[in-house]
Amino acid sequence: MAKAKIPMWATGTKPGFGPTGGSADGFTMLELLVAISIAALLLAVTVPATAKMYESMQYRSAVRDAITLFASARYKAINSGRAQDVRINPETGEMRLNDTIKRLPETMRLSVQSARELNRENTGVIRFYPEGGSSGGGVDIETPTGNGVKISVDWLVGSVSQHKYAVE
Repeated sequence: MAKAKIPMWATGTKPGFGPTGGSADGFTMLELLVAISIAALLLAVTVPATAKMYESMQYRSAVRDAITLFASARYKAINSGRAQDVRINPETGEMRLNDTIKRLPETMRLSVQSARELNRENTGVIRFYPEGGSSGGGVDIETPTGNGVKISVDWLVGSVSQHKYAVE
């Protein structure tokens, strides 16, 4: 029986290396250092980007919660025939409609503009009436960098709008 000779370039092995050669297969120290350096570089780039994306998601969620809470209050006032109050406490970052409570992340700042005669201690109140109108007012939600959004409630028709602002 004759052995077939296969050229070394076809098998990818070098003489003296591999399973039958004199040295074990593996990685050199240099290859390991390069791989670890690449992994560290990727982590250094992705971790801050992930943190920024998380803060952005929290901000968008807070704005969406506020707008939804105001729209919900208007809808409930029209459907039930009774006024609905949205209570906003800037100190705790809490917005409340009946049993529904929305809290802002601690890193964000909340301020409220509302009718003085409806306000309670440390709490601003925006009231929605059964005919669709409201007491008017709004809230500002601001990120730690100073960027934010002003959510306004129209007193005549109770519509909710938002206006972004940014620090330059």
